[in-house]
Amino acid sequence: MIFSEEIKGLITQAIYQLYNVSIETSQILIEPTKKEFEGDVTFVVFPYLKISKKSPVETAKQIGEIVVQSSGLISSFQAVAGFLNLSINNKVYVDAFLNPALKTSSIKPNPVLVEYSSPNTNKPLHLGHIRNILLGFSLSRILAADGNNIKKVNIVNDRGVHICKSMLAWQLFGNNETPESTGIKGDHLVGKYYVVFDAKYREQVTEMEARGISKDVAEKQAPLMLQVQEMLRKWETGDEAVLSLWQTMNGWVYDGFDITYSKLGVDFDEIYYESNTYLLGKEIVAAGLNKGVFFKKEDGSVWVDLTDEGLDLKLLQRSDGTSVYITQDLGTAKLRFDAYNFDKMIYVVGNEQDYHFKVLRLVFKKLGYPFWDKLYHMSYNMVDLPSGKMKSREGTVVDADDLIAQTIANAETLTRSMGKLDVYDDAHAQQLYHTIGMGALKYYILKVDPEKRMLFNPAESIDINGNTGPFIQYAYARIKSILRKAGNDETVKNLIHLKLDVSQIKPEEKEKELLKAVLQFDETVHEAATKLAPSLVAAYAFETAKLYNQFYHDHVVIDLEKTTTTAFRLQLSAKVASCLANALFLLGIEVPERM
Repeated sequence: MIFSEEIKGLITQAIYQLYNVSIETSQILIEPTKKEFEGDVTFVVFPYLKISKKSPVETAKQIGEIVVQSSGLISSFQAVAGFLNLSINNKVYVDAFLNPALKTSSIKPNPVLVEYSSPNTNKPLHLGHIRNILLGFSLSRILAADGNNIKKVNIVNDRGVHICKSMLAWQLFGNNETPESTGIKGDHLVGKYYVVFDAKYREQVTEMEARGISKDVAEKQAPLMLQVQEMLRKWETGDEAVLSLWQTMNGWVYDGFDITYSKLGVDFDEIYYESNTYLLGKEIVAAGLNKGVFFKKEDGSVWVDLTDEGLDLKLLQRSDGTSVYITQDLGTAKLRFDAYNFDKMIYVVGNEQDYHFKVLRLVFKKLGYPFWDKLYHMSYNMVDLPSGKMKSREGTVVDADDLIAQTIANAETLTRSMGKLDVYDDAHAQQLYHTIGMGALKYYILKVDPEKRMLFNPAESIDINGNTGPFIQYAYARIKSILRKAGNDETVKNLIHLKLDVSQIKPEEKEKELLKAVLQFDETVHEAATKLAPSLVAAYAFETAKLYNQFYHDHVVIDLEKTTTTAFRLQLSAKVASCLANALFLLGIEVPERM
C-alpha cells in the first residue's frame, strides 16, 4: 500500500501519545479499505483495546484524531466498530505524482538464478512447458526490476530411460526418417517415436499378460523395456553407436526447441545439460557414501535416510550404477554455486516435484554444503484441458507450436473483425496478430496464481472485453491514440510537458484512483518479487486498464477551455500508459501502438 510505512509511523506515535505505550511499526497491521467504506487504508484497533481500556469505536476515534492532527498525510478518518479507516490527502497523491522521489538503483552483487523450461529431449514442448517457461521468464524480469542480478538458466534433461525410448523406437521402426526427409519439425519427429515406443511396449505387455505372466513382471521383462535399459547402460559406458544416435536425435530436438522459444520471445543466459552434470552428481553421491551420510543396500543401490526430517528413504543411485533425477540435480546445483556463488537458486518446477526439492535441500544440508538453504522451489500447479490431464506418452498433449499458431490465428480473426487495419501493410499486420495473440496466451496463463490448478481455454484468452491480455493492450493503444492526437495539435502538444503546481490540481475520484494505481506500481513489483507471483503484476495491469477505461468514459481528456485540467489528464494518461507497458513487459508481453 502507498505510504504504508509513514502511516504506520503516525499510528505508533498516536498510540504512544495517547496511552504511553511504545509499539514497533512492524507490529502495526494495515490493509486497503474495503470499497464499500470511505477511506484508503484501514487499521484494526481490536488488538490494542487492552492498552486503551476503551471501546473499539472510542479507541479508533482517539487514534484517528491524533493521526489527522499530526500530519498532512491523512485528511480525514472514519471509525467503524473496531476499524479505523484513513483517507489520504489528495494533495499527497498529486505531489507524489508531479514530484516523484528519485529512485536509488542498486543491484545486489550475488546473482539470483532462475531455472525454467527444463525440457526432456524425447518430446516437443507442450502446454505444461508453456506455463513453466512463461512463469520463469516473467519471474526473471520481475526479480530484475526489484533490484536483483538475474541469471536465466535452463537444464536440459538430455539423457536417461525416457530419451532411450525415443531412440530405440526410431532405431527399430523409423526407417531412417529425418526432419528433412519428412518435413516434420525435429522435436516433433522425436516425440512421435516416444509415443510409438509406448504403443509397442503396451502391446508386448498385453501379449505377455495373455500368456499368464503377471502385469508387474510383464512391465519389467517386456523385450522393449529390457532393450531400453541395455541402451542406457551402453550410453553411460560410452558406446560409440549409441552416443552417435543420441547426438543426432538431440540435435533435431534442440533445433525444434529454439524455434518454439523464439516464438514465445524467451531466452536463457546459460543452458546446462544433464549429460554434463550427472557425473558430478555421482561424485557427490560417492563422497556422501564414503562419509557415511548415505548407505548402500545389498543390491548395490545408494540411498539417504531422511526419516529424522519427517521424510523417508530416497534413492540416489540405482543398483546398476545408473543415476536418477536427483543425481544430476546435485551435480548441477554444485556446479552453479561454484560458478556464481548465487544468493538464491529458484527452480520453477511443477508441484508434483515438491517432495523432490525438499529432498534436494536436505541432502545438501546433510552433506554440509553452505548453499542448501539458498535453494527455492517455485511450485506451480498443473494445466488441464477440457478433456482432462495431458499425457505425453499417449500423445494427449496440447503442442506448444500448435497452441501458438491457434492463438495468433484467433488474434487475426479478432483484429479483422474490428476493421482497423488500414494503416498496416501485410508484414506489420502479421506482427500485430503475433503481438496480440502472444499477449493473449501469456496473460491468460500468468494471471492465474501459480499455486492454482488451471483449465486452459484458448477462446477466452482472446476476448477484448474480459480479463485478458488484449483488453490491456487495447487500453494502452487507446491512450497512445489520445497522446498522438494531442501531439499533432499545436495548441495542446506543449501541455504534455507543462510544469504543474500541486495546488492547481483538484483530482476527481476516478483521477485519484489512477494516481493511486500509478504510485502503486513499484510496490506491486516488489510484492510480486517477494512472493514469486507474476499473477500480482497481471492483476495490477488489468485493474489499472479497467480504471483508465472508466476514467475515459466519464471524462474529457482534451478540453481546450481547461488548460490545467487537460495538461494534468494528458500527463496522467501518459504515466498510466507507461505503467501498463512496464507491467506487460514484466509478463513478457509486447504492446501495440495501434489496435
